[in-house]
Formats: sequence, C-alpha cells, structure tokens
Amino acid sequence: MGYTLIGAVRSRAFRVMWMLEELGLEYEHVDAAPRSEEVTRISPAGKVPVLVADGVPITDSVAIMTYLADRHAALTFAPGTLDRARQDSLTHMILDEFDATLWTAAKHSFVLPEEHRVPAIKDSLQWEFARAQRSLVARMAEDGPFLMGDTMTIADILLAHCGGWAINAKFPITEPRLRDHIAMMRDRPAFHRAMGA
Repeated sequence: MGYTLIGAVRSRAFRVMWMLEELGLEYEHVDAAPRSEEVTRISPAGKVPVLVADGVPITDSVAIMTYLADRHAALTFAPGTLDRARQDSLTHMILDEFDATLWTAAKHSFVLPEEHRVPAIKDSLQWEFARAQRSLVARMAEDGPFLMGDTMTIADILLAHCGGWAINAKFPITEPRLRDHIAMMRDRPAFHRAMGA
C-alpha cells in the first residue's frame, strides 16, 4: 500500500501529513497549491489535500484522516461504538465551529476577490470562535491529556491544527485547557517531523 499526499504544508494537508507521521507510515509528499495542475489532474475540484491511496484519490482532510484511522486501526475508536460516536461528534463540532469559522475569516481576508469581502464579519467570527471554545471545553474529558481522556484521536490533531491556524489568524485561544492541549499536541515529535517535510 502506497500513499501520495498532495497539498501545501501550510494548508489542511498538514493535518493529514501529521497523522501519517503519527502512524509511522511512509508517503510521498507533493507540495502543490490548490487548483494547480498537479491537483486538478487528480481532483478536478482543485482542492487540497488529496491523498492517493493505492491509486485512488481521496479528498477532504477529515475524510482522509478517518480513512487512515480506520484502515490502520489507530487514532480512533472502533466504528459502531459509543466512543466512536463521541469521537465523531467532537470531530464534526471542531470542523463546524472552529475550521469553518477560521475558513470564513480567511475568505474575507484574502481568498475572495476584494469586492466580495466583508471585513466587518471578523468581529462576529471572533465572538463565535470564543463561544465555540467554551462549548468544546465543556465536552472535553476530565481525565487524561486528550479530548477523550487517555486516547488520542483524529479530533486531537484537528483541534491542534485549527489552534495553530487561529493563532496565525489572530483569533485568540481564550480557554486555558485548549491552550494547554494545543501546546501539548504541537510538542509531539510527529508534529515536528511533519513541519520539516
């Protein structure tokens, strides 16, 4: 089984790269920008990341992470269990409340054509981001270093990636437990290996 990951390190491809490093898997990395020829040749939508697994392209970072976790039975709870349902709930909450908020801010900062940007939306997004942090902290396990206690899952990688994105985008991490979690995750050897890729 061979993996090729397509996408820039400073994109959602990093989440997948970090996960591949956590799993200790070999992969080829193609540093490519969205909508570039390297990407559209494999994925007509032009979005990154794309993981090519055994010749088949898989798109969307969380779908890729879920596939890898299930395929390698790591960084996840078993499908069909209540723990997996809780893990998926946290993963989707982070995707909906953290990632989507940060992506909307990015679109209105530099992605959209200038005439379609609404810079004033950022104040509302920062308020929403702070509210989402409080909500997530209320759902975190009380025991163990990870979101679900002693077991690290893809939700932990997703949150830490969004946390770094937030810091770069000047969205404050207002909850101390989240700051501690993000710092702990970003101190992992696999994170540093992925950053060096």
